[in-house]
Amino acid sequence: MSIHAPIGVYDSGLGGLSILQDLQRELPHEHFLYVADSAHLPYGERSSDYVRERALTIARFFVDRGVKAMVIACNTATTAAATLMREHFPDLILIGVEPAIKPALALTRAGSVGVLATAGTLRSASFRRLCESLAEGRRIVTVACPSWVELVEQGEAHPDMQGRVDMLIAEPVRKLLEQGADVLVLGCTHFPFLRDRIAPHVPEGISVLDTGAAVARQTRRRLAAAGLLTPEDGTVPESSLSVLSSSGETAAIALRVSQLLGQPVRVAQLAAAYC
Repeated sequence: MSIHAPIGVYDSGLGGLSILQDLQRELPHEHFLYVADSAHLPYGERSSDYVRERALTIARFFVDRGVKAMVIACNTATTAAATLMREHFPDLILIGVEPAIKPALALTRAGSVGVLATAGTLRSASFRRLCESLAEGRRIVTVACPSWVELVEQGEAHPDMQGRVDMLIAEPVRKLLEQGADVLVLGCTHFPFLRDRIAPHVPEGISVLDTGAAVARQTRRRLAAAGLLTPEDGTVPESSLSVLSSSGETAAIALRVSQLLGQPVRVAQLAAAYC
């Protein structure tokens, strides 16, 4: 395995770009290969078997491309498929994501933590096990926010979103606050892109957590342990990011990726064998 091989980052769509941003800050000398499985979005409304099949297909793509690590930048895919992916690709460094429930429970004063996530994450057995293993008598309350994924993917210009954004954001947050949550967890990688929209609905003193920085630090640790960190020679690669999508609408996706990352980004079509 070459230390100069890329790091694969994978999500059902564009939400994983929030994880990518933290990875780029933590590992500025690395090259990243990002795959948005946009043709099969949203994972949160798919069956676990469907998500596992797609996750294995994307993992095979990354292995075929010779990546030195793979980050599953999707809570739904992690909960549904991470164990299976490790079984199929035991030699691949694989880092998943999970809602920041442990740090949230460490912060709560009221003993109640609220989780905003997709339906797929909330109904998964692994999410239930995580909550049961950490709760220790404290409350973990949840709300599914499927429209939040669409809001990030399509942006506010989408006709279905015009005039409804504040309501779509405010209602799930209100439900958790009414149940006494004093720490909120963004349990989907799409949701950090909505922080500015969420903030007006969160009273002072309520913390809002996500896992991007922790995932980036874990990726650095795993690469360092394997001797696969790119040497920090003071230069950043000219082409440090490649983005692929399983959807054929690459021009529209490139526009949205560029908006989310704040820089021009080209998006290519994922090879048909992996779509």
